[in-house]
Amino acid sequence: MPDQPAPDRPPVMPDQPAPGQPPRMAVSRTPREVAEEVRKMVAGEGVVFADLFAADGVLTYPFALPGQPPELRGRDAIREYFTGMEQAREAFVLEGVDAVVRETDDPEVVVTEITHHGTSALTGEPYRHLALGVIRVRDGEIVSYDDYMDPIAIARLLGRTAELAAALTAT
Repeated sequence: MPDQPAPDRPPVMPDQPAPGQPPRMAVSRTPREVAEEVRKMVAGEGVVFADLFAADGVLTYPFALPGQPPELRGRDAIREYFTGMEQAREAFVLEGVDAVVRETDDPEVVVTEITHHGTSALTGEPYRHLALGVIRVRDGEIVSYDDYMDPIAIARLLGRTAELAAALTAT
């Protein structure tokens, strides 16, 4: 006789999570699709950056600004770091975000060029900022992301040039 579900619990279907478990992704995203989600996050289109990462994913900033961690390990650390970063968006008026995604000979890796442009709320001047990302995606989640941003451009955009200059002269 086949197993029958307990009368107080509905049966668990193979394509549905067990009760109390998070929903499963029906289809794994490709590295190109994940890169598009990153573009949406930069554009402020409701994507939570940390949600794109595997639980043990790593985010690195090879050219980190002073006070910025050069590496964040794990989705929770990434989420914690970006919590409260919304005020940084107040430093600029975003007018557009463009992305170019380049596939590599490694099917898990894409290189993205993400450019956002608009007006600096601090200076009133227009700006254009380009960052390169080397993104490794496995099972639809980012396992490593190397984010290459121009620290001088970021310092200008965030009004932190004095802090950057002080860090460069303190030896």
